[in-house]
Amino acid sequence: MYRKILVPLDGSELAEAILPQARMLAQCGGGEIVLLRVVSTIGLESLGVDAALARSAMEMVRAEAQQYLDRMAQYLKLKGVKASTALREGIVADMILDYAEANLVDLIAMSTHGRSGLGRWLIGSVADRVVRGAKVPVLLVRPRPDHQP
Repeated sequence: MYRKILVPLDGSELAEAILPQARMLAQCGGGEIVLLRVVSTIGLESLGVDAALARSAMEMVRAEAQQYLDRMAQYLKLKGVKASTALREGIVADMILDYAEANLVDLIAMSTHGRSGLGRWLIGSVADRVVRGAKVPVLLVRPRPDHQP
């Protein structure tokens, strides 16, 4: 079974839609869920923002991201699942793939945001890039419109 399941979260309810499936897989196999949040590195200095202000803003973003991950991990632990967290900075799909490979993940489980057409072309699809680049199985779930976390 899957001993280490990587679940990338972006703070949205759509991303959290994968949690019931990941929880079930972890419980069935006695595995662990690693919740990963990737903070996008924004070049605020290149936009003319003061360097100290940019550092302060990034520290706040990191702190909020870690608090979010801690809440989600606590939720899983209350459901009887071993859970840990990881916070990375960089390009989202690249960081997911790098983390999975470096930490011997057995499965990447994530939700899709269901973008298509122009939105997908402009923003890209993290899920698509992860599926194409992963060296382990990837479980994708597209949340229903009436999804409740």
